[in-house]
Amino acid sequence: MEESRKLPNLSENKMGVMPVGRLLANMALPIIIAMLVQALYNIVDSIYVSRVSESAVTALSLAFPVQNMQIGFAVGVGVGVNALLSQSLGRKDQESVNWAAGQGVFLALVATALFMLFGFFGVRPYYTMQSTVAETVEGGIAYTSICCIFTVGIFVQVLCERLLQSTGRAMQTMILQGTGAIINIILDPVFIHGWWGMPRMGVAGAAVATVIGQCTGAVLGIYLNLRHNPEVQLHVKFMKPNWKVIAPILEVGIPSVVMNGIGSVMNFGMNQILQGFNEVATGVFGIYYKLQSLFFMPLFGINNATISILAYNYGARKPKRIVHTLKLATAVAVCIMLVGLAVFQLFPQALLGIFNPTEEFLAIGVKALRILCLPFPVAAICISLGASFQALGKGSYSTVVSLCRQLIVLLPVAYLLSLTGSVDNVWWSFPIAEVMSALVTGLLFAKLYRQKVKPLFADEAE
Repeated sequence: MEESRKLPNLSENKMGVMPVGRLLANMALPIIIAMLVQALYNIVDSIYVSRVSESAVTALSLAFPVQNMQIGFAVGVGVGVNALLSQSLGRKDQESVNWAAGQGVFLALVATALFMLFGFFGVRPYYTMQSTVAETVEGGIAYTSICCIFTVGIFVQVLCERLLQSTGRAMQTMILQGTGAIINIILDPVFIHGWWGMPRMGVAGAAVATVIGQCTGAVLGIYLNLRHNPEVQLHVKFMKPNWKVIAPILEVGIPSVVMNGIGSVMNFGMNQILQGFNEVATGVFGIYYKLQSLFFMPLFGINNATISILAYNYGARKPKRIVHTLKLATAVAVCIMLVGLAVFQLFPQALLGIFNPTEEFLAIGVKALRILCLPFPVAAICISLGASFQALGKGSYSTVVSLCRQLIVLLPVAYLLSLTGSVDNVWWSFPIAEVMSALVTGLLFAKLYRQKVKPLFADEAE
């Protein structure tokens, strides 16, 4: 955009004045809808792939750690930019807003280059060390290579989403996320099963549909930010490396990347443990992650909105709005996950039935779903409080929580339980790990509140 464009009146931003309940609903609902659509397209991917073969389902399950890391980098950059940009908006510092956005573009391009290199050179070794089934290996290589080589779509799309979120434009965020996801859903059967005269591509077709959806979302995101987000002024000069701006972005963003990296290591480790039983158990684990996203995606939608609101009001020094937002977001999150708990407990057969399961798949999957869903309400509290870590510049706290949950507790417990010879016992590692996560989250939140929020009340009273 032109530098000379008239600057907006930053004092009018709704995040500092709108009633918290209405604000949270206003910002979160569009994001929730969009993320539910995204969760749906991940499920649709697996439904169509399950019609190819059981090995194809396993290939997608083994791809999940890489996809998780890819999304982790994209979200990490986005979260760092979001926090810095929202705080700058709260302070009414236009130049800092522009620098935050520009450096986000620079970091997104750097991360894109890294994943492209992995797509060309790292995917085959990654799969050959996990499986000896030729169909699983070749399908996984095809899927993951395509997703990584064309990774620019997801990085640009996520950054554009965060820029829109930071300024309270949740409706545009919903349009952006939903468009890419809907395109993916439409194209899945076209490329996977060869509809409309296209060649039958199997697992690779799912990847082609995914990257086309992501790239479409990226193009739309650029347009929406350039034409409908006047509070963020994108200009080439703000995209040149500026380490004074990159440092605070990375301070918040790297913990988010590390968190997702920890998640990827956890998924890789769990796949290795489950492969010791059979490929069916690995496939069940992958399907569980697709299904649980129907309830976790709304949580992340609330979380994304909460981060922007908290960061803005922290910059504007409004502690009452910070506390009110956290209480309301946590209550809504717990309610959502209680619904998720009920659905997984009551209808596991129906949930698994949409993936064309074998009898063995159902036998393992029903028990898995009923155990894995038990800590849903606890996870809701942890995720909601974790929004404050990122919004208030303590993203490292989220890293500590994730490290404790997934590597220090979950994987060792899962391995020990696997020694019993029963895959059903392995699933109990998740409830155990979530309880530990809740304890650590509570302690760190109490510390953060004393350091960052409580002093604002004292300042307000003066």
